[in-house]
Amino acid sequence: MVDVGDDAPDFTAPLADGDVESFTLSEHLDEAPIVLAFFPAAFTSTCTTEMCTFRDRMANFEDIGATVYGASIDTPFTLNEFREQNDLNFALISDTNRELIHEYDVAMDFDSLGVHNVAKRAVFVVDTDGTVSYAWVSDDPGAEPDYDEVAAAAETMRA
Repeated sequence: MVDVGDDAPDFTAPLADGDVESFTLSEHLDEAPIVLAFFPAAFTSTCTTEMCTFRDRMANFEDIGATVYGASIDTPFTLNEFREQNDLNFALISDTNRELIHEYDVAMDFDSLGVHNVAKRAVFVVDTDGTVSYAWVSDDPGAEPDYDEVAAAAETMRA
């Protein structure tokens, strides 16, 4: 698993920001600290709550100069609809090829539902050097991150 002190795996993936464009992590390190918030699936209850909580706390992240990106296996078109319906004020990364969840080692299966290869709920904070300065991964898809802890980790990086 990617952990604190590791180089964040670089990637290029579709970005849903109202439009669809390409996003390469290493090209956006000037936006650091970057908060990468992986979630299992758009339009599900806990995932919607989590992304809306990041939305509602964006002022806090902007105040400390952090940039938030959500990431899931949904298509960029689904993610744009999810952004619109929930008035999300940050972009979402589409991992439809499931490369990111494997590079960050956050893939999980819901065997009882027959659903495989979705993202665990996980948050990584990446600094300007591309180093992971905070990592939180949950095996419980109903768990949410400690948003204050994520913000504190991002703020510490800016200090």
